[in-house]
Amino acid sequence: MLPTVPLPRRPLHPSDSVRQWYENELGWATVPGSPLRLASGLRFDVLDIPAEAGVKALRHLGPASPVALRRSRSAPREDPAARREDPAARRGKWPARYGTRMWLLVAAGSAEELPGLLDWLEWGALALDLTAIGAGGSIEAPLPPGVPEGPLTADGAGAGTDGPGGAGPQGAAVWLRPPEPGCEVEPSLPTLSAVGGDGGAPDLVRLVDTVATQCHRVRLRRACAQPPAYS
Repeated sequence: MLPTVPLPRRPLHPSDSVRQWYENELGWATVPGSPLRLASGLRFDVLDIPAEAGVKALRHLGPASPVALRRSRSAPREDPAARREDPAARRGKWPARYGTRMWLLVAAGSAEELPGLLDWLEWGALALDLTAIGAGGSIEAPLPPGVPEGPLTADGAGAGTDGPGGAGPQGAAVWLRPPEPGCEVEPSLPTLSAVGGDGGAPDLVRLVDTVATQCHRVRLRRACAQPPAYS
């Protein structure tokens, strides 16, 4: 019987190492396909909001609460640390070059609670640029810290839209506050159960109220910036 020679291993595609980081280091579920996406509704849900509205909400998050940014296709690549330290960003004036959308990770199940919560906070009647992504949904996987930004899809690029959850070349989404490997993410996520409690979890009600307020202000600013329409 002739000995069998194992076939040479194919080198890992860069997106495979990113998938392994999420699945093995964090224990997060990913979605098959490329570009790599993270499944929501299992370990976390996501609030998808304008980045300039999200800046004010960061104070309602714990230091370990993960936050991601999605750039527009035309935005230049920037060091995430520069985004955090920019004086304008610290004052709440978010430079568009750092990202147009912000993803706030919240407790799993929060997406189902959001419509009722907005009604209770008297925001339900207004059109807000606020989307909750929960069970059955997904977001583009931001690149892990230290991984060079760039296209990681199998064909070198990924076509898509800039809608909720994002869909495009890997690297369009980056971590502003990355998750910590070896740490459970759930205790750091805003949740309804934190209302009135003294635990370490951030309060989802305060977060949503702040986010809704800022989304409304962004909407008004954009409306005022529009040139008047003449018939």
